[in-house]
Amino acid sequence: MADDGPAEDYPTEIEENLNDFESSLSSVQNMVQTLVSVSRSDNLLKLNPLDQAKLDLMSAYALNSMFWMYLVTQGVNPKDHAIKQELDRIRTYMNKVKEITDKRKAARLDKNAASRFVRNALWDAEDKKRKDSTEHPHREKHIRFS
Repeated sequence: MADDGPAEDYPTEIEENLNDFESSLSSVQNMVQTLVSVSRSDNLLKLNPLDQAKLDLMSAYALNSMFWMYLVTQGVNPKDHAIKQELDRIRTYMNKVKEITDKRKAARLDKNAASRFVRNALWDAEDKKRKDSTEHPHREKHIRFS
C-alpha cells in the first residue's frame, strides 16, 4: 500500500471539488502573472478614462476577493472582517460605472425631429391656410378672363 501514493488526509468525496479548485487557482495564477508582466502604465495609456476605472475596480475587487478566500482558508469569518466593507465599497463604485456605461448606450432624442413630428401631427386648418397664402401669394386673387 506504500506505493499507492501519499496518504490523503481528506475524504475522497471532496477530491473532485479539490481538483476543480486547484485548476481554477492555477488559472487565476496565470491571469495574474500575465497582468503583472505588462507595465501598468502601458495598459492605462491604451484605455479611455471609463475603461481605466473599470480595470482599476476589477483589479481591486479581484484582489479583495482573493483575500476573502484566504481568510476563509484560515478559519476567519470574512463577514466579520473589514474586507466585507471594502468589497461593498468597490461594488458600489462598480454600479456607478455601470450606470454611466448604460447612459452612454441609451437612445438619444433628436429634438428637431421630434418637434417636426409633433408639429405635423397637430395639423390645423388655419395653419394650412396661412401656409398656403405665404407659399403662393397670388393664389387667393381670382382673375377672370372674359
